Amino acid sequence: MTPLLPVEEARQRILAECRPVEDTEIVPLEQAAGRLLANDIVARRSQPPFAASAMDGYAVRANDINSTPVELTVVGDAPAGHQFRGVVGSGQAVRIFTGAPVPEGADTIVIQEDTERLSPERVRVDQSAAPGTYVRPAGLDFAEGEPVLKAGDLLDAGRLTVAAAMNEPALTVRRLPRVAILATGDELVLPGHEPKPDQIIASNSFGVRAIAEASGAAVTDLGIAEDRQDVIEAAIGRALSASSDVLITLGGASVGEHDLVQAALTNRGMTLDFWRIAMRPGKPLMYGRLDNLHVLGLPGNPVSSLVCSHLFLRPLLAALSGSPPIDPIHPAILGTAVPANDRRQDYLRARLERKIDGTLIAHPFDRQDSSMTRVFAQSDCLIIRKPFAEPARAGETCDIFLLRDSM
Repeated sequence: MTPLLPVEEARQRILAECRPVEDTEIVPLEQAAGRLLANDIVARRSQPPFAASAMDGYAVRANDINSTPVELTVVGDAPAGHQFRGVVGSGQAVRIFTGAPVPEGADTIVIQEDTERLSPERVRVDQSAAPGTYVRPAGLDFAEGEPVLKAGDLLDAGRLTVAAAMNEPALTVRRLPRVAILATGDELVLPGHEPKPDQIIASNSFGVRAIAEASGAAVTDLGIAEDRQDVIEAAIGRALSASSDVLITLGGASVGEHDLVQAALTNRGMTLDFWRIAMRPGKPLMYGRLDNLHVLGLPGNPVSSLVCSHLFLRPLLAALSGSPPIDPIHPAILGTAVPANDRRQDYLRARLERKIDGTLIAHPFDRQDSSMTRVFAQSDCLIIRKPFAEPARAGETCDIFLLRDSM
């Protein structure tokens, strides 16, 4: 019998075959959140485009307020968006508001808290200020011709804001990896349908899709294929026609009499890299390549498919998108004793407790059957148990795979 492949070796073999998606597309700024920028962005304008007031107050000449208190003549107003067109002369002031251009002749802003308006034409300044006080010089944020964003930058809130400030209405980004999901099995019906006595509700594809989309993929659901090789091959053809980067199959990847997925893929030209992993849950994991298509055959048990999606699909999609590698493994303390492990790496579903000092306590659930979706839904993490690990007592350290970033 072929030895089971270790988890880390399986992950490395998947990633070794992975190259970032090179195709690009232009998207409106409001749809660019979370995307990767495909090219450098050079500022086409300066920000601010003029010397601007940083506070509400009065634009004055610094020399006029060296000795305070001093009275000045108010010669106009400068609200944001409305520049004062005159020149501030000696002994004069302009009422100004945040963001408005500093008038010609003025070099300082006196904040309104340091003044008292005596009449519509007169203001008393009670506090001196050095030249340039509360003045934002032109180009303070960025200057025309300056490189501001770089290819490969993740477009988060800060980068989208600066792109908008540069007057970029749309951005060229890397195309999202395309994922096609195919469930198989005569026993499956979609939620909302009435199953026959020998059928169950298909649930895997919804969780796997959520993981794929959270990892930045564009997902196509190919539905449920009945247990006929020609039907499965036709669905594979649809994934290829859609120029998918990844095909995920759910169930049917074993070599039993009714497990037809592997045979259908091989008949379509897939080169099988590996099948069966030394892990629990998720042993019947399959990976292969069909031309440029990555094929990930996930187990039929719902929890197995979700665990495998976290361990293998997420890093595959990160590599395809060019994102930094994912490292969701953290140290924790066992809240309950766990027994010795066998030759398969075990992933125990557990809830987390965070102590006041930030220490994470992992409490494994008593029952770990790979069909129990409710237990997985209640889990915050997976406790990682290495092959042949010795028994561990409560209070000992362990490694956990976070399922929820909020922890």
